[in-house]
Order: sequence, then C-alpha cells, then structure tokens
Amino acid sequence: MRLLPVLVAVIGLGIRTEPSHAASCQLSPPEHGTIAQVKDAETLELTDGTMVRLIGAKTPQAPLGWRGADPWPFVQEAKDTVTSLAMGADVELRFGGNQTDRHGYKLAQVFVVKGGTPQWLQQELVKAGLALVYSFPDNRACAAELLTLEAEARAAKRGIWNSWAYRVLDASDAERIARLSHSYQLVEGVVAEIGEVRGRLYLNFTQDWRTDFTIAVEPKDVASFTAAGLDLKSLKGKRVRVRGWLEWRNGPMIVADHPEQIELLPEVKKTAGPAGEEPRNAGRLDDDR
Repeated sequence: MRLLPVLVAVIGLGIRTEPSHAASCQLSPPEHGTIAQVKDAETLELTDGTMVRLIGAKTPQAPLGWRGADPWPFVQEAKDTVTSLAMGADVELRFGGNQTDRHGYKLAQVFVVKGGTPQWLQQELVKAGLALVYSFPDNRACAAELLTLEAEARAAKRGIWNSWAYRVLDASDAERIARLSHSYQLVEGVVAEIGEVRGRLYLNFTQDWRTDFTIAVEPKDVASFTAAGLDLKSLKGKRVRVRGWLEWRNGPMIVADHPEQIELLPEVKKTAGPAGEEPRNAGRLDDDR
C-alpha cells in the first residue's frame, strides 16, 4: 500500500540530490549543542540536559521480554559507533517534521561538527548496516535518502543485514510473521489481491485474507499515496516491501500510513531449469536485484 521511495537530498549539506516523489530532505536551520552522554544508539543527552532522539533511523534493540544468554546482535556495536562519532562533540540538530515527542525529547537529524564538515549520524548508522529506516507520517524528511543507503547496506550484507535476527520476512510465511507481532519488521512479497471495505484498502498476499499477511491503508491516508504517484489499487501482482509494526487482525498485518513505508521492487526473474522442470526463482526475497 505504499509507494516506492526515491533518492532525496539534504540541501546545503553536500548530500547528493536526485529527483524524487518522496518527502524532500529539506531541514530547518540548526540548533547547536554538545553531546554529554550517549544513552543508547539513538538517544543522546546534551550538556544542557536536552534529550535528543535520532529520528528516521531505528537501531538494534532486543525484543521486549527477551532473556537470551548472549547480547542481542548489534545493539552494542551501534551504541559504540555513535559514542565514537559523537561523544563530547558539538552537534547541529536539524528538523524536518515534529520537533519533540510526548516525552519532550527532541526529534532531530543530528550532524556532528568536526573539522568544519558536518557528519550526519543517521547516514553513518544506516550506511554501516547498524540501523534501518524508520519514518512517520509527520516526520518523513530524509527518509528517501536513507532508504537508498539502507538498500546499499542490505545488498552488501553489512551489519544487521548479515544477521538472522534482522532478515527481511517472506510475506507468504504468515505463521512465522505472526510470531513476531508487536515488533518492527520488513516484509516482502507479491500482492495477490486488493480488497476495499468502506474506503479502507487491504493488500493481501494470498487468497485467504483471514489468515494471510496483509497491508492495510486507512481512507484518510490513501490520498498521500496518490499524491506520491502511487495508485495502491494497481499493485496486484506487484512485488513490494513494506516496513512497520506488526499486529494481528485476521492474520498478521502492517498498517501503512505514509508512502515511505512501501517500496515497489523489481520482478524476480525466472530461470529455466533442466528439461522437464518448472522455471525457478533466480533470487531470494531479501535480494535487492
């Protein structure tokens, strides 16, 4: 139910620009501060007591209630990277949407100022495979640029993309997806059917909508996809990747409320097998080819 994201630019910060129908990476003039403490890989405290969350990049966290003997993969690596880049450094906080959350934390794109050239923390984490892109309908700036970097990291199997814990889920495996309810996941598959009930769209991935994985789009959100150039009703038979929080409604579901959640993917090419065999898929669902 979402549209493919495209490349975007941070104006005046040296980040390359390309045409995009996604939300532009135009950010506010900077607020300045100095990092006093790295609470975790996406939470910083400034010397004046201001708390900052890195908007747009979701770093590794152990699942709620997890009691494994070993540390959850890449949690410490992500925090160590942020600490190395930012601890004690002067930073610029730039905003492209809502500036604070309900706890009063600043929701910022964070740039570390060293040697006169700002270093974008979210970019460094995503590029290294230590975060995935995590946007909101009221905080979408820079998502397209970060999605491009995420795809490059995933193709190179950097960081989390080379770990069992973060693999992209196959939409046809509803049983496995269902076990991951209440977690943030990426799911890929071919849309089998599109339903509509009182303006609410459902993208189903098998013929059995009662148990399959589904993407849902509320009537109030459909217009944002249309404005982004995506006709949701045209996605039947298309291969897509969706990201979001999994819930259970007649099977596992992700509710998509802004275009950056959905990527339209290339068709998986078929290769002919030996004589008498059916063609087989040339790539896996988590490939970006």
